[in-house]
Amino acid sequence: MADGEMQMKANFHAMTESTAEDWAAIGRAGAPFHREFPNRLIAHLNMLGEDSGGFAVTRLEHSLQTATRAHRDGRDEEYVVCALLHDVGDILAPSNHAELGAMILKPYISEQNYWMMDKHGIFQGYYFFHHLGLDRDMRDEFRGHPWFEYTAQFCHLYDQNSFDPAYESMPLSAFEPMIHRVTAQPKRSIYRRKDA
Repeated sequence: MADGEMQMKANFHAMTESTAEDWAAIGRAGAPFHREFPNRLIAHLNMLGEDSGGFAVTRLEHSLQTATRAHRDGRDEEYVVCALLHDVGDILAPSNHAELGAMILKPYISEQNYWMMDKHGIFQGYYFFHHLGLDRDMRDEFRGHPWFEYTAQFCHLYDQNSFDPAYESMPLSAFEPMIHRVTAQPKRSIYRRKDA
């Protein structure tokens, strides 16, 4: 390769053969894909509009109501985006949607908001588990955790009451710039640098 000419894709067939130049090429090629991440989240939110799951509103409308309530209550942008995306996991993981939604946003949000998203399914159960023969106090296993009340408050103020067909929620387009800002740059990584 001539000086100044950049490698456009990796040359290895097994990672054991890879070089720093290969990974630089992969990074360059992957940058547009990473920049499109917020748009893929928005596309998944739109998929929630295709089904109500038996609720009085679609899953998308529920998400919009939850985020609108949080926004109108003065919550910060990261919290509002978490409220909007708290059920995005329903598309691929209906049986453990809370964990999937939390994992998707984990690099971009605080530990506190991650914990809230991850546990909101169990906390939300306080309002309906007893109708299904389950223990509505299942959330009590987390009582004493520093973010217990924070998560209980999210469910009480914004999540459990956002199934109202008469509620005037903000449109998804109002939240799209927030999604782009919150997911613009990871706050943390699962990887540690060797020198860290």
